[in-house]
Amino acid sequence: MKNKTLFLTFTLLIALAIAAFAIWGVPYFFSPVERVKTEAGFGSGTVRAEVTQIIEEGHITLGDNPPQLYQILRVKPLEGKYTGIELEIDNGRRQVRYDDIHLAPGDKLLIAVTVAPDGVLNAYFVDYVRSHLLLLLVGIFVVAILAMAGRKGLGSLLGLAFSLLVVIGYIIPHILDGEDPVRVSIIGAAILLSVTLYLTYGWNLKTHAAVLSMFFALILTGTLAWIFVSATKLTGSGDENALFLVQMAQSSINLRGLLLGGMIVGALGVLDDLVITQASAVFELHDANPSLGLRALYQRAANIGQDHVAATVNTLVMAYAGSALPMLLVFSMSKGNFSYLINFSFVAEEVVRTLVGSLGLIAAVPITTVIAAYFTLNNEGFGDLRPFLGERNSAGGGHHH
Repeated sequence: MKNKTLFLTFTLLIALAIAAFAIWGVPYFFSPVERVKTEAGFGSGTVRAEVTQIIEEGHITLGDNPPQLYQILRVKPLEGKYTGIELEIDNGRRQVRYDDIHLAPGDKLLIAVTVAPDGVLNAYFVDYVRSHLLLLLVGIFVVAILAMAGRKGLGSLLGLAFSLLVVIGYIIPHILDGEDPVRVSIIGAAILLSVTLYLTYGWNLKTHAAVLSMFFALILTGTLAWIFVSATKLTGSGDENALFLVQMAQSSINLRGLLLGGMIVGALGVLDDLVITQASAVFELHDANPSLGLRALYQRAANIGQDHVAATVNTLVMAYAGSALPMLLVFSMSKGNFSYLINFSFVAEEVVRTLVGSLGLIAAVPITTVIAAYFTLNNEGFGDLRPFLGERNSAGGGHHH
């Protein structure tokens, strides 16, 4: 009777997951997305160029601002229809600069080229070309992870590639198409995490427990985000990038939904780490002492989870603090008037984002511990499904710190 109940329960969970994906995932994941391209941002007028000469440089004072460096450059576009034509760039002589960039011959730049009504070409400095150095850094990262983690490192890299595919190929296009960001983010997050976990840790009972735990934690995080975003009357307009996006987009974008979706996606990275680590701890504890019952196994694994969640929450808060450093400087300039500043939407959004993500992580520990303990104690109790579920644990243990 017990085996039959487990079989029916597991079958029902799989059926519900497949049904949910068929109803919400398939139409949105595989439907073509057609959008009119916008001319805003980096368009065909932005090209790579090389500095060939510094014609003039010095310091100039504009208005009440402190003296700033200016440079008159001669550059040569390296691509596009203006390739090989030398152009001049005025960088800092007429506009206020907030950087200390000093350009030199040989520097590779991104420049914007426009054509005046009289046919004269005007060029403007946009930024440095950094792609070659970034590719070098990616190469070092790939070599390091393969050297350290071997086969699992390869699985992790494949999972990372799939994550980028989901974000770039599914989440971003469908949000830009005006679809509900919350639904898109939840579907994308569920597909992303489940596939990356299986690619990294293999098809086994431990990974099944982690994936199932992740689904529950993701639903809880999304629910908490919806409750507190609605209760605090946040609209998503506190981020100037979101407002700029609304102006650029060709379709209507739900900013509140975008805020909620961002909170869900933002918790994915640490949620991935936490659920698989906690599931691994449960399976390893059971392997070390098979006589432990459900209560004892839960208590010991929960003790490990307490340490991990404390470190993970701190990591999450520090990550958000790093990205919101300008906001923290505003706090410092307010001379302690915290009760006033916290009411502004751009501040409240960061507070809600951080605390909701942390609450989701905290809840993931008991959820994962219970599910993983249940799975490992009932290893042979899945009836006819057991051969389909793969090995009990991945070779070489689990995910360790």
